[in-house]
Amino acid sequence: MKKIIRNSIGAILLTGTLLTTNIVLAQDTVVTTGPITSVGTISEFSPHAILLKTETGTEPVSYSYSKTTTYVDEAGNPVSMTTIKSGLPVTVYYTRSGDTMTASKVIVRKAVVVPAAVEEQKTTTTTTETK
Repeated sequence: MKKIIRNSIGAILLTGTLLTTNIVLAQDTVVTTGPITSVGTISEFSPHAILLKTETGTEPVSYSYSKTTTYVDEAGNPVSMTTIKSGLPVTVYYTRSGDTMTASKVIVRKAVVVPAAVEEQKTTTTTTETK
């Protein structure tokens, strides 16, 4: 009888340990649901990733993209991938799976044009009379 109780307790402890291990291991994977947005300026657009300089970060953030990633302007009109280049202000909608951030949609915003400084010129006219 003591042997059966001891084996039963051992089996219960082993089962509890295995369940706890599975729960702890499952916590290592982070998957978000739904898109997240990031706003910034493209610092590099390569065949594999978009590097985005955000307004809050000091280093560019890398987003991968795929054939299903859409590129649109602010009105929602499609934009050709060939127009995407460094310096463009964009909003990136992405999903995160672990350390990988994958862009699902990129909205290209209008670039803010800073007017050039206008140099003011003054002309002085001097009239002299001779007698």
